[in-house]
Amino acid sequence: MEFKEKLVSSHLAFEDGMDLPESVQQTRANALKIFEAKGFPSKKEEGWKYTSIANLINQDYSIFPNDETNVELKDVKKYFLYDTDTYKVIFIDGVYSPFLSNTTHDGIDVCLLSAALSKPKYKKLIDTYFNKIANQEDSMTALNTSYAKEGAYIYIPKSIVAEKPIEIIHFSTGKEKAVWLQPRNLIVVDQNAQVQIIERHQSLKEHPVVTNCVTEIFVHQDAFMDYYKLQNDLETASLIDNTYIIQEKNSHASVHTFSLGGKLIRNNLNYFHKGEHILSTLKGVTILKGKQHVDHATLVHHAQPNCESHQDYKGIFAERSEGVFNGQILVDKIAQKTNAFQQNNNILLDDKATVNTKPQLEIYADDVKCSHGCTIGQLDEEALFYLRSRGIPKKEAKALLTYAFANNVLESVQLPSLKKRINNQIANKLGVSLGFDL
Repeated sequence: MEFKEKLVSSHLAFEDGMDLPESVQQTRANALKIFEAKGFPSKKEEGWKYTSIANLINQDYSIFPNDETNVELKDVKKYFLYDTDTYKVIFIDGVYSPFLSNTTHDGIDVCLLSAALSKPKYKKLIDTYFNKIANQEDSMTALNTSYAKEGAYIYIPKSIVAEKPIEIIHFSTGKEKAVWLQPRNLIVVDQNAQVQIIERHQSLKEHPVVTNCVTEIFVHQDAFMDYYKLQNDLETASLIDNTYIIQEKNSHASVHTFSLGGKLIRNNLNYFHKGEHILSTLKGVTILKGKQHVDHATLVHHAQPNCESHQDYKGIFAERSEGVFNGQILVDKIAQKTNAFQQNNNILLDDKATVNTKPQLEIYADDVKCSHGCTIGQLDEEALFYLRSRGIPKKEAKALLTYAFANNVLESVQLPSLKKRINNQIANKLGVSLGFDL
């Protein structure tokens, strides 16, 4: 049986025993029909031209583990921001871990999507927000929706500032020979509220794991959301991530994506503007080696006047690694006074590393400031010679130049402990000690 057929035929068993409102059940059933009709994306589609998941779907996966696997805190503590007090929503092989989590309903909701989907007190919020901005025609999003059961539910009420950052971490233990996970996150930041969120997917040992994740984020008027995606998994783990963000008047939504490890990563990051004076920030750093593959596909839809968006993605590729950047800025006719910036810069450290980059502007307004650009090159030989002439070994000199290349993205990280963590991860990827912290 092909994996697609297994997903379709297993859906009834997945639904069995779940107590969900009829509207949610219907949403899931409709999504399954879309996935059944469209199937998995292929390289024949323009948006997937440089990224193939054929090898990922060519094996049998466990698709809904039901039992929690015991994991000791000492075994996973290094993946937490242990030097910062945070709320935590932790999942082990797709199952919530109350032992490792630290959730709350004290002024804000940091809890489980399964509870929000099933409990009557959340019905109005679910009816308002669940599956409302996700692309319902996208096959991978539809697949996630059809199996949507567990993930993080975060609600920050009006004028509330979350006192601690929130960590969402999905661990895969390797208990199953191969596992396919489908977490679903729903995040609502109400008017004039603020929150910082860190999301991570992490394998604890080498085994085939594919995570097909969907996150819907609503940032209301005058609200601020600061989101960090840490992608530094083992080389047997793959991630397909669809994130949808809708912003209202005077809001600021910032997403930093650090893609430092994994077999295949596809990041679809979509912003939609629903008011004036909105600021959208999209930044990323990618460092790959071996045969790793990362594909960033971004969309910022400027649908109202007087808004700004800033995209800055840096890529560093060694050995046979592959990078893809496909960024789109869409400016509607009504969206006058738009200020949109997009830049993708890449360094190839080895001759067999490759990058395919395609920044795009689609502008229908006539009073705008929009720019885009991309570069693909190697380290500056003159700068490298200068450092070596000052007694710095070649390996360390390359690391310093590489670090400097990515530094402007790191500068905008607003959590000091996270900035230090990412700095150390980059140093580890380069195989040197930089001798200083951010």
